[in-house]
Amino acid sequence: MRAASIVMVAAMLLFSGTMATPASAQQPKAIDCTNAVNQMEMGYCAEKDFQAADSKLNEYWKPARQAAIARDQELQGDDKGAEKALLAAQRAWIAYRDATCVAEGFAMRDGSAEDMTVSMCKTRLTQQRTKDLKAYADSLKQK
Repeated sequence: MRAASIVMVAAMLLFSGTMATPASAQQPKAIDCTNAVNQMEMGYCAEKDFQAADSKLNEYWKPARQAAIARDQELQGDDKGAEKALLAAQRAWIAYRDATCVAEGFAMRDGSAEDMTVSMCKTRLTQQRTKDLKAYADSLKQK
């Protein structure tokens, strides 16, 4: 009899629309990255910063690659290779960045700040690489 009563009450609540919304269906609160107050928010914001830095790097990659292609067009035969060298350098740099930042993350291994530390490292190195790509493109354009 008790099980039937529980089912009846649950059905009444369901059909009356008064059942509480489960936490997973609730809207997440917006995170203000200018005022992150806990580790989850700081980690989220650090990842967003990295994504923004990576997006900017990709913007600078295009003119750097175009400058390398243009330089190759100015060169003859075996002297060509600027684009190929730039691509190899970029691939090596990505591997370096990722490995370096994983190593830096060990300072916070198994802690709640490990992912944030890795993201902050990736942001820092990506911002520097963006400057390097701009300088590279500028130097080829001066030739």
